[in-house]
Amino acid sequence: MAKRDYYEILGVAKSASADEIKKAYRKVAMQFHPDRNPGDKAAEEKFKEAAEAYEVLSDGEKKAQYDRYGHAGVNSRGGGAHGMNMDDIFSNFGDIFGDDIFGSFFGGGRQRSGGRARGTRGSNLRIKLKMNFEEIAKGANKTVKVKKYTTCTTCSGSGAKDKNAVQTCSTCSGSGQVRKVTNTFLGQMQTVGTCPSCNGEGSTITSKCTSCKGEGRVYTEETISIDIPAGVADGMQLSLSGKGNAGERGGAYGDLIVLVEEEPHPELQRDNLNVIYDMYISFTDAVFGANPEVPTIDGRAKLKIPAGTQSGKIFRLKGKGFPSLNSYERGDQLVHVNVWTPQELTNEEKQMMEKLKEAKNFQPQPEKGDKSFFSKVKEMFGQ
Repeated sequence: MAKRDYYEILGVAKSASADEIKKAYRKVAMQFHPDRNPGDKAAEEKFKEAAEAYEVLSDGEKKAQYDRYGHAGVNSRGGGAHGMNMDDIFSNFGDIFGDDIFGSFFGGGRQRSGGRARGTRGSNLRIKLKMNFEEIAKGANKTVKVKKYTTCTTCSGSGAKDKNAVQTCSTCSGSGQVRKVTNTFLGQMQTVGTCPSCNGEGSTITSKCTSCKGEGRVYTEETISIDIPAGVADGMQLSLSGKGNAGERGGAYGDLIVLVEEEPHPELQRDNLNVIYDMYISFTDAVFGANPEVPTIDGRAKLKIPAGTQSGKIFRLKGKGFPSLNSYERGDQLVHVNVWTPQELTNEEKQMMEKLKEAKNFQPQPEKGDKSFFSKVKEMFGQ
């Protein structure tokens, strides 16, 4: 099923400010919050869907990629709302629910292991990925090795030596939050904040894991498989949710940002969806016609050069360009013909050319209907 537009999910316009996007997400999230809709799977999916939309639109870099390339520009690990689980959502966006009086009901009441989602979210990773014309045209699966933090297998990310080395935080009694009551002219106001003793985890470690030194993660190398959709462009960034660094002490994973680098082709040039090829033919081929092979992004193709072809003629190979990332549109290959003029001639060749110099059919006779090169280019590109 096609994924819904992120702006539509949150009910905001593309021009919405960061504050408007945050308020819109909070409204939708509160509406479909699991604590308000216990056992309602449809509401839970909408809650996840809203969180995915907010994750992208609240990040300036991801938002720009989404605005330009759509969902393909922010490719998530799970595809759709299923790319995030509840721990990820409450770990990443808990402040949306827990920074005011409503936190005691929404967000503050949904906890992991008696407290808030443990640990801090891991940082994003950025890598560059080179792709040639053929890979860009067809899409590709790339396998890369990335040095990153991953969850410690010895302690399963807890950072503790063993289960007995973890104790409930005495300050917040395991809730991960502290409540403060202040007197105002309107009466008493209750606010909820992160516990300063355990940083919201609800527990403290008395003895650290020897493998990760209490971090809950270790630095290692991981092999990651990346599916690149057809039609990407140089400089485009893809975001793979949850493929970045592991967070400390069970915190959610960051994202892996993949920057696409387009490798230059030895013979072809790219212009948006179209492919440009400059082809040189001999004077005799221009006169008599020819059937040369030309390179394309997926092999070679035959091209018919009619007799009497003029230099500057542009031939179109329909559908031999790049596919569009967000539609079924596909570009063409444009072959620009250049008639090669000999720069050195033998005496015999000079004599032959001298005989033809004054011949009637060798005098330029452009027809009035012939278009200039500039007009042809504008026509080819639909300008």
